[in-house]
Amino acid sequence: MKQNRKSAKQIGDLGERKAARYLMRRGYWIKERNYRAGKYEIDLIAVSLRTIAFVEVKTRSYRAEDLTDPVPPSYAVDADKVRFTRAAAARYLREHPTGKRPRMDVMEVWITDGKISRVRHIPDAY
Repeated sequence: MKQNRKSAKQIGDLGERKAARYLMRRGYWIKERNYRAGKYEIDLIAVSLRTIAFVEVKTRSYRAEDLTDPVPPSYAVDADKVRFTRAAAARYLREHPTGKRPRMDVMEVWITDGKISRVRHIPDAY
């Protein structure tokens, strides 16, 4: 393994920072980062005027030559992740009641050859 390669945690942290900036530029306020509810975690909790979005960020690193038919990062959100995120969101809403409409979003962050190449926001993903 090359020494200049980033660890999975570094790649994930980079993706979460980029996702947060993306949402803030679109009028969201980041209320929480890495909110923990017991063993469950929500990457970002973002609010707008009417919505509270519980955001799962999936970041994947690719080499340009591998991008002919890549698997999108959101494919890593499986049934367990959906269940865990919903449980954490329900706990958050019990602890922090709000009149905002809750929504479960996914953010995809693509890193190609070490640089962020694409960010995709999927509102109401599940």
